[in-house]
Amino acid sequence: MSSNRPLRVVLLLSTLSLLSACSFGESKPTPAPAVSTTANAPIDLQRFMGTWYVIGRVPNPVERGHVASVNQYSLRGDQKVSISYRFRDGFSEPQQELTVRASVDEESGNHNWRTWFYKVVPTHTRVLEVAPDYSWAMLGYPGREMAWIFARKPDMDKDLYKELATRLRDQYGVNTDKLKRVPQHPEQVDRLGYEVPNVR
Repeated sequence: MSSNRPLRVVLLLSTLSLLSACSFGESKPTPAPAVSTTANAPIDLQRFMGTWYVIGRVPNPVERGHVASVNQYSLRGDQKVSISYRFRDGFSEPQQELTVRASVDEESGNHNWRTWFYKVVPTHTRVLEVAPDYSWAMLGYPGREMAWIFARKPDMDKDLYKELATRLRDQYGVNTDKLKRVPQHPEQVDRLGYEVPNVR
């Protein structure tokens, strides 16, 4: 990783945070989702910990073009979480890592998270839904300009992915026209609907 990459990431995240705060203040309340066993139920932090593969996301300046993207969550104290984001710029490129610390709002049912990149840039995310068996999760961002679909395995059935993308659009107001699948295997590069790697 180049020596000035952390600075670039901090600047990008600072910009995202400011834009997010503005759009969040102007946005309308999220419509109540259809009946779900996970949307309003508290998140079990212990069960949420572990490995999550990034199956889909709305590309953003920090993650755009990454392949084999994985998040590793671990508790580090009461309502505190450490996050390790691992990725490659291309499948022939070395693995890189960003570390993030997070504080979880217990009063939100553990849905609302505040995260810090490089200990200085605060951002906000919300765990929108988690599968009853914690096999998949959907996360969002204030203003709805970013969203993620996670899974415990690097592959997800296309029908399930389509269903979750539809939920993001219809129940949470995410612009899923921008949603892209993240290549987790080399053979997924150049497939329709997948994000283009930084290095091909």
